[in-house]
Order: sequence, then structure tokens, then C-alpha cells
Amino acid sequence: MDESGQCHTLEVTGSGERVDRYVADRIGDLSRTAVQRLVADGRLTVNGRTVTPSSRLRTGDRIDVYVPAPKPVDLMPEPIALDIVYEDSALLVINKPAGMVVHPGAGHGSGTLVNAVLAHCSDLGGVGGDLRPGIVHRLDKDTSGLIVVAKDDVALHGLQRQFKRRTVSKVYAALVVGFLAQADGLIEAPIARNPSARQQMAVLAAGKAASTRWRVVQRYRDTSGNRFTLVDVHLMTGRTHQIRVHMAWIGYPLVGDSVYGRAKSLAARQFLHARELAFEHPISGVLCKFTAPLPEDLTDVLDRLEVDG
Repeated sequence: MDESGQCHTLEVTGSGERVDRYVADRIGDLSRTAVQRLVADGRLTVNGRTVTPSSRLRTGDRIDVYVPAPKPVDLMPEPIALDIVYEDSALLVINKPAGMVVHPGAGHGSGTLVNAVLAHCSDLGGVGGDLRPGIVHRLDKDTSGLIVVAKDDVALHGLQRQFKRRTVSKVYAALVVGFLAQADGLIEAPIARNPSARQQMAVLAAGKAASTRWRVVQRYRDTSGNRFTLVDVHLMTGRTHQIRVHMAWIGYPLVGDSVYGRAKSLAARQFLHARELAFEHPISGVLCKFTAPLPEDLTDVLDRLEVDG
């Protein structure tokens, strides 16, 4: 086809499953609704023939899927205040507030970090692509803390190489439900999209390798005797929702995490803050290390608790 995009080929190993469910379970970025649109547009074939979303598959079937590139969006600069921790000609380090989405997407066409950065850096457009200019890594909407943005392609590619090689140090502060008796620990468990809940991730044998180190900072209890543990979490890999998934998997979900934990909690959002970020400057080679204190909403949570031991 003459438009840019991605082609996927799947060889069916089982039989009887609907084509839309089968494809959505195996191509992580596609929901069943998205697969159904591809079927309707003739971008999905089975053995070279068009099908319906409910068509049943047989062992040995070949599925070809063409996913077109996202349509460009008009990214408008917006004069949104930024908490800039560091800035030079190559990059920005920003302390992102909870509630801010990093880049525009479905349901978030404005008010994002990218919109704010474009207003701050008028020549950022196009760095690394039109959809996510300057973005090297992400933080969830309701996670606060440090994020680095590249101002030019040289800085972008240099930072991307460090993230890929896992030489960037990322430390998060997280408050979890329960009493962690060990002083520290390592979680190594693969993560993939949850096939039964497409907006969530899960520990699955077929997932991508994921490693998380944690260290107890302080233990707390509330007036009812419920116990909590504040931990520093060091991300050794960067999977989607990794900290939230891993801590919930070992039985200690984050306070305020209604997706992987409990709906009713001390905090209005997940207690997760990217408090430390360290990397080699992509131009000078100097080691850069930045810290950001807990925001007020999270310190308020700790102030309502009593130190436990």
C-alpha cells in the first residue's frame, strides 16, 4: 500500500476463535473495536480473503493485517505553566503534575505536556515526529514527577539510546497497601496486555521481561490499624504500568490505584511519584541527576498516617 503503516502476519495455531478477538489478543496496541474497523476497511484478510469480525479461524490460517499510521494532528501550543527543573539548549527536565497527559491522543486533544512544551519552545515541532515532539519517555496521567524532553533530534536519539540500553536511572516513591516485612526486594515477572481487559496490563508468561527493585523507606498505619509501606522503586525496565502491576502482583497494590488495587483509598489518585531521574547528558556526556520532592497531595496522605516502627 502507498501509505505508511505497519504490516502484521499471524499464523493461527488453534481453531474456533473469532478473528477480531484473536487479532486483538496478539497485537497489543489494537482493541477489538480497532480490529473490527480494519476488517470493515478491508485491511485484514484471512488466507488472502476478506472476512467478517465474527469469522471463525482454523489451524494453519494466515492472517494479514495492515495498520495505517496515525493521522497527523494539529498540535497547538498552549501557555500552560510548567515546573521546569532544568533547561539548556538540548533538553528540558520537567516536574509533571498529576492529572496532566504527556501527549495528545484519544480523548486528550489539548492541555497536554506536549501542548505546554510547544508554547515554551517554539522550535520544538517535528523533533522525533509530529505526534510526540521531543518525547523520550512517558508518565501515566495520574503519576507525577520528573520527565525529560529533547529539544533537537541529536538529543532525542542520544536519550533514546540510553533508555533502550537501560542506563537511565528512574526512582519512584510509592505508598503501597500492607506491611512489607523485607527491607528490599526484586520483582522479575513478564508483563503483557491483559487479554480479558484490554486497557490493563498483567503479569503473563508470554509478556515482555520486566524487572523492578524496591526498598522500604518507612512503614505507616492509620487510626484503624491498617498498615502501609512507603517504598523507593527503581525501574530496571520500562513496561506500561510496570510498578502498579508488579506491586499488585506480589500483593501490595499502590494506595489510590483503582485499576490494580482498591477503589476506596486514602488518596484521590495512585500514590506514585517519579522523584529521581539520572542520565548522561546526550551532548556533553556529563552525568545529570535530578530530584523532585513529593507533591502536596501525597505529603498530605502521609501526614494523616502514623509512623509504624
